[in-house]
Amino acid sequence: MDETLERANIESPLATYVALLQQHRDGLAIQQKQDKYLVYGKVALGLLAVSILVWYVHELHGVGMLLVSVSAIMVLAVVHQKVLRQIHETEKVIAYYERALARLQGRWPGTAQGGERFLDPMHPYARDLDLFGRGSIFELLCTFRTRAGEETLASWLLEPAQINEIRARQTAAQELMPRTDFRERLFTAGDKARLGLRPDLLANWGEQQPLFRSRWLPLIAAVLAALWVASLSYGLLRSSYAPLLLISVINHLVNRRIMKGLDESVETVEAATKGLDLLVEILRILEQEKFNAPRLAQLQSTLQGSGLASSAVVRKLGRIVYYLEQRRNAIFSWFGLDGFLFYTAQCMFKAESWRSRYGPIIRSWLNTVGELEALAALSGYAFEHPDDSWPEFSDEYPLFEAESLAHPFLPETNAVRNDLKLGEGLQLVVLSGPNMSGKSTFVRGIGVNAVLAQCGAPVRAKRLRMSRLAVGASICVLDSLQGGVSRFYAEIKRLKMISDMAQGATPVLFLLDELLSGTNSHDRLEGTKLIVDALVQRGAFGLVTTHDLALARIPESMNGRARNYHFEDHFENGQLAFDFKLKTGVVQTSNALKLMQSIGLVSE
Repeated sequence: MDETLERANIESPLATYVALLQQHRDGLAIQQKQDKYLVYGKVALGLLAVSILVWYVHELHGVGMLLVSVSAIMVLAVVHQKVLRQIHETEKVIAYYERALARLQGRWPGTAQGGERFLDPMHPYARDLDLFGRGSIFELLCTFRTRAGEETLASWLLEPAQINEIRARQTAAQELMPRTDFRERLFTAGDKARLGLRPDLLANWGEQQPLFRSRWLPLIAAVLAALWVASLSYGLLRSSYAPLLLISVINHLVNRRIMKGLDESVETVEAATKGLDLLVEILRILEQEKFNAPRLAQLQSTLQGSGLASSAVVRKLGRIVYYLEQRRNAIFSWFGLDGFLFYTAQCMFKAESWRSRYGPIIRSWLNTVGELEALAALSGYAFEHPDDSWPEFSDEYPLFEAESLAHPFLPETNAVRNDLKLGEGLQLVVLSGPNMSGKSTFVRGIGVNAVLAQCGAPVRAKRLRMSRLAVGASICVLDSLQGGVSRFYAEIKRLKMISDMAQGATPVLFLLDELLSGTNSHDRLEGTKLIVDALVQRGAFGLVTTHDLALARIPESMNGRARNYHFEDHFENGQLAFDFKLKTGVVQTSNALKLMQSIGLVSE
């Protein structure tokens, strides 16, 4: 890394990415010039070779010059191929840094994997906090090449880790935070944009029982194949094909016996091992990196568990699968040689031998790849948000204490930060305020930061102290026409889920936006009282937002365990404005009529 890049790395992630992007763009321009000159050179040498060939045909002279020109063309072709590979690699790196700049500049939604397949509508907070989908937390963090990495991060977002585990992840991510070159190599590994490997299929295949237990069967097949080749040679030399006919019949019958029921297993192997080349490259990168953090060192040691480097072992499987795929070659399919030479069977014997030796540990390797990729993603997020803080965790009592907290999706220049403390006596905040004043964004920001903290990532706050919490949210509850479920019924089912969670050992942080808005005012007030009182009695704490000021009376009956806060609006130059600052007490303003008047829906 040159001096300019080192200075940029110290200054800001934006300066670092701009410097690296320009560096690679300059390199690409040079490579493209080399590509152009090599094309011109190949064309010129080709014309020269044709001229020499014509001269040679007419004069029977110049064979040496012809060989020299043809050799030069071959050398240029090899050099040109190398330059084209370099251009391809540089373009991948440029795309990586362009995406990184898009994240810093707020243009990232839709540029990466959204993880929609992980979205479970029954999860207590995934949809409400925008964990998955376009413009989600998952997409913001996702810089993966493998499904294993995606699945690991998704599991971390969906389930809070134990405090010791969170601290280990923080330490690992902090070590990786300045390693922009490591993350670049991880993201740009391989030729494909995303690894097609299915870790579940590969791990399940590796853990299944071997299909062939006989040590003699591969030897018998090899001997029969050799006899067939020998009988073919004998027939061609002596014009006597009786031995060939006999051994062909024997081999065909034996091969049918071996391959009986094997076709499905062959397809299983091919499906389970797609994308191995890219996995090998990622494993090699992880093996070569030097780590100091205990978690990183422990994960890296897992990749040496067999006594061999995991990349070498997986590369060996990749070669076996490559040869297995060659059974579709025209020579084998047209002449039926597979049935006489046991080609597919021999490849499967090799695959089974590999599985019997390494199959049981392949799952641990895939898990290691997934975890290292997830830690690299967290480190990249931390690098790109240097002003975010690493949360502190309390082992003693339920607590959520945030100083200058904001939603991670808000640009730093527009984010209005607020303080909040729950726990140590205060268990409920009733948050009132007019439309568009920031209530829902604030509640979502609390939940997202709690999820990020327990994932092992930094948070958008000057300081955050919290205990391990189970988050339960009712913010974006949807009805279901197909299931015949109204929004109100879907909401009370979610509330039942949160109530059940509160009976567990982990304290619950509940986030309830416009609670019970689908019923009348009386039932809404009484129902909300019963719900929050039951949650508080079970040790849970959280926030309830509302437009209904009748709910602001709830703290009066909760013996100091509840408090009113609000957001408010005001008029500036005849326009409705918001400061998005959290204030104590009940809101005194309302803007519903003013908003309707401002768009001409109702007259003043």
